[in-house]
Amino acid sequence: MLQILYIVAFTLLSLVAVSNLIKSMIALSQTEIKATNRAIRRPKPTIHPELIDENGNITDEPLLVMRSLDFDDARSRLDAIYNSSPNTDH
Repeated sequence: MLQILYIVAFTLLSLVAVSNLIKSMIALSQTEIKATNRAIRRPKPTIHPELIDENGNITDEPLLVMRSLDFDDARSRLDAIYNSSPNTDH
């Protein structure tokens, strides 16, 4: 008799666990669908505040461009600047 009670309790707990698993998977899929729909809609482009003048218009000034150099090129340029300075004793 005790084995039947254990089997029934285990079956009920298994059914509750499986139903909770299915509910969680459905909720997760609905959340994914909402997130995908939000990703498809494109937000309005924002302009960085650095590009706007005091009147709120986009500036027409040239922008600073950074360029990366390899170590040897940077070193040779620094050496050239150092060697061309007027107070060198070399």
